[in-house]
Amino acid sequence: MAGGKMKREKPKASAKTAPYQGGISFHKSKGQHILKNPMLVDSIVQKSGIKSTDVILEIGPGTGNLTKKLLECGKMVIAVELDPRMVLELQRRFQDTPYSSRLKVIQGDVLKTELPYFDICVANIPYQISSPLTFKLLNHQPSFRCAIIMFQREFAMRLVAQPGDKLYCRLTVNTQLLSRVSHLLKVGKNNFRPPPKVDSSVVRIEPRKPRIEVKQKEWDGFLRICFNRKNKTLGSIFRQKSVLSLLEKNYKTLCALNIPQQGSADKDDGDFDYSRFGNSNEDQTMEVDDDGADEEMDMDGSDAEGGEGEASEFKDKVMGVLKEGDFEEKRSSKLSLQEFLYLLSLFNKAGIHFS
Repeated sequence: MAGGKMKREKPKASAKTAPYQGGISFHKSKGQHILKNPMLVDSIVQKSGIKSTDVILEIGPGTGNLTKKLLECGKMVIAVELDPRMVLELQRRFQDTPYSSRLKVIQGDVLKTELPYFDICVANIPYQISSPLTFKLLNHQPSFRCAIIMFQREFAMRLVAQPGDKLYCRLTVNTQLLSRVSHLLKVGKNNFRPPPKVDSSVVRIEPRKPRIEVKQKEWDGFLRICFNRKNKTLGSIFRQKSVLSLLEKNYKTLCALNIPQQGSADKDDGDFDYSRFGNSNEDQTMEVDDDGADEEMDMDGSDAEGGEGEASEFKDKVMGVLKEGDFEEKRSSKLSLQEFLYLLSLFNKAGIHFS
């Protein structure tokens, strides 16, 4: 510009592109974070305990870094991949190799795919599908031996949490009802390309054999009430008008239909041994902040204060169940799986249901 300093224009920033591998760009929005550390891949495979006769399920194989190691150890790898670009890359990478006949690639959404038989699952999954995928696997039949899965660290810590831990929640109890879960190793975010925003953890999940049989809707309704205010006493939770109203409605409906009242377990004589459902403490310890604030939700309605007639009688019935099992002053955040099972059986024995 005449008579003054010329303003230097900054070059236009080029559009951000995700890192490449083999000419393929990765999209964080799709949860594509590829393991780039070969030592970490080796460690995951080693901890998986793969047998030479195993059919291995891999979810989200990406460009095949983990897939190659799995093919070296097992009999066959079934890889489920949503991204067609990754499917082509996998096929290109292993074609004309000794592994090509032992790799089956299924293109599709794993949550919508009917999974074939497999012995073991080893996967670095998109973190946004962690919860639905975990329960899809745990409900898969025939049951597999174990799953070694990379999760976002906080999610992983919820899976392995123990009663009294800050992260102990409904997800914890539901997962441990169906499986034994242990933490294997922590994985820093810089081991991925592109790096995610948080650290990860590898977890081992072993389906329980035999399964603990519960009525799923009954169990889910029960846990939702218990964990709605997990740091409050159960006596306080079950005195809520909204809770009592729901349970009394179920009670009257079942009575009107003349449905026999029975426990959720096979035995209803009160002598069922729930101690065998205890979880192993091995590899399940974690550090937590004991100063964490209460993680609770306010429920509608205040405490039901000794109403008259049927409402009062039903409240006494509910409180009687809690007192019978010595649960009135206990908190959901500190109850073990077997204690939840026992409490539900007491409610059902008294004709009180949650679905």
